Amino acid sequence: MSEIVIDMPEMFSVEEASEFREKIRGHIDGGFSSFVLDFGGCAFIDSTGLGVIVSSYKKCVENGGTIKLKALNANVLKIFELTRLTHVFEIL
Repeated sequence: MSEIVIDMPEMFSVEEASEFREKIRGHIDGGFSSFVLDFGGCAFIDSTGLGVIVSSYKKCVENGGTIKLKALNANVLKIFELTRLTHVFEIL
């Protein structure tokens, strides 16, 4: 099954996290389990955003899929490096 590309918001924090969670869960419930999160337009991510991505990743893996990350700017990449999530996610 093909991967669904999701464009991440400019500021991915608590306000956007719930909408993202619902969107990705809807896709998973629809039978999709592999996603590429496009961070090309994202300048900021907070701990809530990270938590939603990690919990979504676990759900995807349970369903035989994965989440890949692409186009992370230096600031966003730094957050993933500091939390060692670069060892969890494939970064394109």
